[in-house]
Formats: sequence, structure tokens, C-alpha cells
Amino acid sequence: MEPFKKIKSIATPLDKVNVDTDQIIPKQFLKLVQKTGFGKYLFYDWRFENGEKPREDFVLNNPKYYDSKILLTRDNFGCGSSREHAAWALLDYGFRVVISPSFADIFYNNCFKNGILPIKLDSQSIEKLFKNPSEMEVDLQNQTITTDDSTIPFEIESHRKKTLLEGLDDIAVTLQYEDKITQYEKSKAKL
Repeated sequence: MEPFKKIKSIATPLDKVNVDTDQIIPKQFLKLVQKTGFGKYLFYDWRFENGEKPREDFVLNNPKYYDSKILLTRDNFGCGSSREHAAWALLDYGFRVVISPSFADIFYNNCFKNGILPIKLDSQSIEKLFKNPSEMEVDLQNQTITTDDSTIPFEIESHRKKTLLEGLDDIAVTLQYEDKITQYEKSKAKL
């Protein structure tokens, strides 16, 4: 995984609650076997009319947000089925941060496993960001979101923070203990 550095970007405001994984990446696109190539299908049914023409009223089709790396959304983001493809689609599209008051548990875990920082903020902070979805800087090391007029702290578990900062997936974390694993295997082989 790519180590997480400071992310400075305009935030894309997706003003919807209970966004489920089937809306994030519809089931008909789950046929790919690699983690890439899903970004073009992100929010497909909301982005396109009849699968072809971009809907002018959908936020991702607004040129202002084309290079956004931060998705700002409402409660219970990532609910529904446990498909990891949802995190793959967000990352492949370019999002490295998702800010919401709450996330579905499995989706939340899948974000960390794929290098996306899901940030939980209180409703008041979310409202403030939605009122002015401008450029902001997300600093994982210092656990802050900085806008033109404020700095908002956020919480994150220390282990998850470390893995994102160092770009470690589950295998890389395990390989940090390779010497101990080898030593253990040798001791058990003697029995």
C-alpha cells in the first residue's frame, strides 16, 4: 500500500445518508478479479442515465470535484453487503479520505485495509464542512482537518494510524514479525 501522507484537496460533498455498497459499486461490476478498474463504476447508477449519459445533477460529474481526494458524506456510509470492492472503487477513483458521522463496520475496516482513511466526525463538524466544502488538508500524523477558517481534530486508533502512515497491509504487518515466526516454527519442528 502507498503510505498515507497529508492530503490537500477540495472535498466532494455527497449529501446522502445510508449509502450502501451496492450504490458505491453496483453488483454487475464485481466481475473484475484485480483491485483496480473499479473507479469508473463508482456510484454508477447515480452518475449516469441509462449507463451512458452523465447526470448533470450528480456531484461527481461537477468539474469542480474531478480531482478531489476527499469524500464528505452523511451517516451510515458503506452499509449493506460486505463487498471490499466498495473500498477498491473509491480508491481507484482517487479518494483517499472519507469523512462521515458514522460508517458500517465492515466497510470501515475495509477502508483501512486498502489505504483509505475513514474519519468519523460529530454531526456539528460535518454540518460545518458541508456548508463550505472547500479545500482542506487532512493531516493523519497530527490527526487534524484544516480548512480556511478552522482546524478540526479527529480520533483514530494508534495501530490503524501506524499502518496507514507506513503503508502496511495485513501481510506487511505480519512480515514485521518474520524473525519471530521463523523462530517459533523452528521450535515446533523439533518436537
